[in-house]
Amino acid sequence: MSILVVGSVAFDSVETPFGKAEEVLGGSGTYFSTSASFYTNVDLVAVVGEDFPQEHVDFLKSRNIDLSGLSTAEGKTFRWSGTYGYDLNEAQTLDTQLNVFASFCPQLPESYLQAEYVFLANIDPELQLDVLKQVVRPKVVACDTMNFWIDGKRDALINTLKYVDILLINDGEVRQLADEPNMVKAARKVLAMGPKTLVVKRGEYGATMFTEHGVFSAPAYPLETVYDPTGAGDTFAGGFMGYLASVRDHSDAAMRRAIIFGSVMASFNVEAFSLERMRSLEFSEVEERYRKFQLLTEFSGID
Repeated sequence: MSILVVGSVAFDSVETPFGKAEEVLGGSGTYFSTSASFYTNVDLVAVVGEDFPQEHVDFLKSRNIDLSGLSTAEGKTFRWSGTYGYDLNEAQTLDTQLNVFASFCPQLPESYLQAEYVFLANIDPELQLDVLKQVVRPKVVACDTMNFWIDGKRDALINTLKYVDILLINDGEVRQLADEPNMVKAARKVLAMGPKTLVVKRGEYGATMFTEHGVFSAPAYPLETVYDPTGAGDTFAGGFMGYLASVRDHSDAAMRRAIIFGSVMASFNVEAFSLERMRSLEFSEVEERYRKFQLLTEFSGID
């Protein structure tokens, strides 16, 4: 079983209190794909420029990521640069150069049209909907967005959400989308827009899932070493969706486990800049941290 993801592949320049990295591999599609590939095969749709090196292509292929949907356009690859203070929950964007991503119009290869699991990463909601129109009968559609689209293309976003099963966004975006300061009330309003499940990413405070069945909340894994939170949300989404696709189970219990697997993947990602920690990560480490997560949240039978 594979997952179709449509998103960005980019070069990032990042500075945190613990170091900096220049022109490293990044992008929502990259982080999601790498994370999800620990659980299942991934079909990636994105665009890069003529300056995108073969070594990055080779890395993605080595992760069982199908690149039939990765096109190369004339020009430069999308670039983003930002900085973090000691509060690593939010980046300050210094520069964004869309380059070839500015004219990105996703066209799915024939082999992708039957995808059962689809993740629409943070791109224009009109493009997200166009992708969905190309897929025949997906079983599960998950989506990410951001304040830029909520503010600038609200109507298009709300229209796209009618066709989305799972929405994964941060707490500020939930409040902005619902125009409601209270998280519980805001979640109820967002669910009424179409998604059956809302997953709220809360950075170092964990994640909370809202469904018609109730609320589930998990903490973030406590870490001694955090170097770079860039891509943590997309890495979380990759672990979450990758697990669901691997077990082919969309029950409430399965999604609770998926929340933990997503949190595990994000916890590894932040331990180094770019995807460096993900390059060396073994699935046995993922399983071990999942077990530690279970102990972290276990309280039944403890007096």
